[in-house]
Amino acid sequence: MTIFRWIIGVLAALLAAGSLLSFVLFIAFDIERWLKRARTLRHGVYMALLLWFNVEVWGQVLWALFHW
Repeated sequence: MTIFRWIIGVLAALLAAGSLLSFVLFIAFDIERWLKRARTLRHGVYMALLLWFNVEVWGQVLWALFHW
């Protein structure tokens, strides 16, 4: 499970960095494409974190059911 947490953490960090960079480029050059890309990457961060949360919760549920 630790490997999964690291993978999700690195993926979320890369997506967040890309989103931040895209937003900075939008602020600097006022090109709407960068704002759309920043929003898309931000949604990717949300999806990665929700995936991590679901795997953690359902993993615990399955673990409890299996060892009951």
